Amino acid sequence: MDTTDKRILELLQKDASLSLNAISDQVNLSRNACWNRIRQLENDGVIKARVTLLDAGKLNLGLSVFIAVRTNRHDVEWLEKFSTVARSTPEIVSIYRTTGDTDYLLHAIVPSMKDYDELYKRLISQIELFDVSASFVMEEIKRTTELPLSYA
Repeated sequence: MDTTDKRILELLQKDASLSLNAISDQVNLSRNACWNRIRQLENDGVIKARVTLLDAGKLNLGLSVFIAVRTNRHDVEWLEKFSTVARSTPEIVSIYRTTGDTDYLLHAIVPSMKDYDELYKRLISQIELFDVSASFVMEEIKRTTELPLSYA
């Protein structure tokens, strides 16, 4: 990956809707050469997807919650069931297996505390959890999908 590839990725991370002409102009490549690089980055799996980011507040999704889950089961069967349940729950937007006191950290976005309570009840009815605690976001200070490309 050279500096031109990094610049293309930088541009796409900021705005995936940029036209091929706009990108090629900004990286000083022909349209065809630019398209070939983007295709190669997709084929290599560097570009996983191109998405549209939505404003949760404008969609009646004003409550962001981080859910810390601890389990006393660490077998494959439980993990597969937990993964299936968590992945199929649309309110859960991120799932992480972590080290330390928490086994899993989930990020959910819901309209209200009542909706979080319903989500919680749904989760515990489908999968055995040892301990669940939630932290509710009061203010989002920084959120980005842009990765630091200086390490690439």
